[in-house]
Amino acid sequence: MSFSWTPHRFSGGALALDVANSVILRHDETRRIDRFEAPGQMESFPKAAADFCAERALFGDIIPVHADGRPGFIRLREMIDRYFRARVLKEPSNGLLAELLAALSETLSRAQSPEGLDAATVHSTLRLIAMPDEERMKICGNCGWLFIDRSKNKSRTWCDMAVCGNRAKANRHYRRKREETP
Repeated sequence: MSFSWTPHRFSGGALALDVANSVILRHDETRRIDRFEAPGQMESFPKAAADFCAERALFGDIIPVHADGRPGFIRLREMIDRYFRARVLKEPSNGLLAELLAALSETLSRAQSPEGLDAATVHSTLRLIAMPDEERMKICGNCGWLFIDRSKNKSRTWCDMAVCGNRAKANRHYRRKREETP
């Protein structure tokens, strides 16, 4: 399966969240897609991140994770998702934080380069852990991706209005029209 990295794929608002969101429909086992399993996607992600990621100014050009570090990077991605998802849902996350910090340390010690995607993801994750306004991190009501709500009144519901927001509104309209029709 071939994908292209578009701005929508970087709607998380932080590199660590964009990495976590590389799994599409994470909680639907029948339709779940791990984009990093597709050939060439892990290699092309850093270039796209440099073009579209909200934190691109912090990291500049990022190089792909070395092949030896990819299994650990995937474990880190899963820990990022588990920890921040639990945090958004207000579930106990102290044990998850300890696991995440261990994964961050392990990933950073294995990183081949400070310009690598793995090192940049570690730094992005640490910034998110220390994020002062936890209420800004949310889960998209349509696709389930993690994102940072940077709206003035913290009312954003979708990771990307142009994609998920429009889909949700179209579905609501369709259901409403269907109920009105005898």
